[in-house]
Amino acid sequence: MVGLVRDAAGRLLISQRAAGRHMAGAWEFPGGKRMPGETPRIALERELAEELGIAVEAAEPLIELLHDYPDRRVRLDVWVVHRYTGEPQPLEGQPLRWAALEELPSASLLEADRPILDALRRMPAAVSAADS
Repeated sequence: MVGLVRDAAGRLLISQRAAGRHMAGAWEFPGGKRMPGETPRIALERELAEELGIAVEAAEPLIELLHDYPDRRVRLDVWVVHRYTGEPQPLEGQPLRWAALEELPSASLLEADRPILDALRRMPAAVSAADS
């Protein structure tokens, strides 16, 4: 589950993976695993509340991806968050950073997150400029 969260300037929120975790030090879009029985939307809301302390008010699915790392396969259900309340905070101690779309290719993003950039570039400007 991945949430694409924007600030008022249209920048996207990314977080850095903690030491000791798979792909530690890499940057990623916020999110996490879907629990058994959860719908994608409920999982998105829970993950962003736990990780960032925000409440999702409006969101829509963007893309689903499968990515194979040498030691695991990940499935990403990517959502664009159009509206949320609260100010994103690093509730799990993770470094956070706002980045413009054009900055993200050089941001050391996880390999699995890179196809999201292409999907974002294909979005109509009116849809990609979310209200926060």
